[in-house]
Amino acid sequence: MVAVQQLAAPQTPPMSAQPQTFQPALPTLTAQAPGQDALLTPEALAFLAELHHHFEPSRRQLLDARRQRQVAFDAGALPDFRADTAAIRADDWKVGTIPTALLRRQAEITGPVDPKMVINALNSGADCYMADFEDSTAPTWGNLIEGQLALHDAIAGTLEFTSDAGKTYRLRPESERAVLIVRPRGWHLDEKHVRMDGAAMSASLFDFGLFCFHNARALAVKDRGPYFYLPKLQSMEEAALWDRAMAFAEEALGLPHGQLKVTVLVETLPAAFEMDEILHALRDRIVGLNCGRWDYIFSYIKTLRGHHDRVLPERSQVTMTQPFLKAYSELLIKTCHRRGAFAMGGMAAQIPISNDAEANARALERVSADKLREAKAGHDGTWVAHPALIPIARDAFATVVTGDNQLDVLREDVEVSAADLLRPSIGTITHAGFDGNVEVCVRYLAAWLDGNGCVPIHHLMEDAATAEIARTQLWQWLHHGSLHLDDGTPLDFALLERALIGLPSRLRAANIPGINRIDDAIALLHDLTYADTLADFLTLPAYAQLP
Repeated sequence: MVAVQQLAAPQTPPMSAQPQTFQPALPTLTAQAPGQDALLTPEALAFLAELHHHFEPSRRQLLDARRQRQVAFDAGALPDFRADTAAIRADDWKVGTIPTALLRRQAEITGPVDPKMVINALNSGADCYMADFEDSTAPTWGNLIEGQLALHDAIAGTLEFTSDAGKTYRLRPESERAVLIVRPRGWHLDEKHVRMDGAAMSASLFDFGLFCFHNARALAVKDRGPYFYLPKLQSMEEAALWDRAMAFAEEALGLPHGQLKVTVLVETLPAAFEMDEILHALRDRIVGLNCGRWDYIFSYIKTLRGHHDRVLPERSQVTMTQPFLKAYSELLIKTCHRRGAFAMGGMAAQIPISNDAEANARALERVSADKLREAKAGHDGTWVAHPALIPIARDAFATVVTGDNQLDVLREDVEVSAADLLRPSIGTITHAGFDGNVEVCVRYLAAWLDGNGCVPIHHLMEDAATAEIARTQLWQWLHHGSLHLDDGTPLDFALLERALIGLPSRLRAANIPGINRIDDAIALLHDLTYADTLADFLTLPAYAQLP
């Protein structure tokens, strides 16, 4: 168990010193979890209230703009580069200075924020650890509070964890730990347990604000940020909202402007058309962009759901060698390096196959080839989901990169058009691919509803992003009405029902994580797949079922 201790409140300027017309009321909390009183002090709640008061109206407007943009895409429009920001793309400018602690990011590990994971990731030998409140954490109130406490204790160097079997996990000396980068939840998510004026608070502002309030000054003293990964942005305006929120936090916490540094995940199709603009909106604090490949594929399906000529083949065939993904990756490298920012590669989701040495060797060879491809293309670093992959990533980059990064690789040979980013993929849909999507959705949803947001399935570490690919592919394949499997079998709802019939008994026999939520998971997938309109995120309806 992780020890719960009273956190010392940071010394901050009084909130009345901030530009405002009144003092917002404190948020109302609707749940209890061990340790929350140490985190959610009156001072911390006042800080969260200020963030909500200043930035919630803009968040709501931006989410409405997303919905309006999707209506246009559903009516036949396609994403394109913006005419009104052409000058930003054409002008010569650079982002700010990259901190010393972030100059080498060749191997980054990602994962949830439970104490054991935090310790193992920081001790993993990776350059950086992305502590993920977004896709790898099922946002139960207990998980969120435990995660915030774990990160606070890790920063203080006091975090320990003892398993039920009696094994104790401790942090290595600070000089041997990975650099911490925190990913708060995206703008689209609410935190239902923290209510302001009767409405749920932004999950983004809650995760970010609570972490900053308790840790920003301690990290600044250590010259370790704080640093953040920002997920699922769709526009420069959404990036600018983060910039304003971070500037506000810096002023309120007595930190210099630009102390908070960010890397943005380009994991939505609209954002791929605004890479320059996103870098520009955050230019005083951004250090790079990341190819969030799984979420990007999910976003491609969702954004183009109404376009019959852009249906993707099964997930295993949608690799980074597909033309639309290769264009996205190379455009990101060219754009970032032109502006003096890092271009981070994508996730390797493989986990070791302990009972089959030959299969394990083949899987690791594929990881090595993928990481070598990223290094040769000009990426500055990459992601892995398991510590065993860190040496493979390092070795791949060591064959290409002689220093800490590849900021000098400008990729002036790259020319990417809107058509390149939207190019349809070639491939097939097999029985195994269809049934695999159904199984991944059910197994992941069952685990997520049971409080686990990161689940090993068939030797891949599945998170919300990969489950979203499976879920949106099922919807798209079934709703287009004229598709067939590679053997000629019609892709219809009868196929879905057949895939679901035997699944519960088979999964119960395997005693999978979340076994008690299998029926709930199947019911949720059934509703999402049969719905006339593709749901934006599976985690939105699923969140209503979380404690």
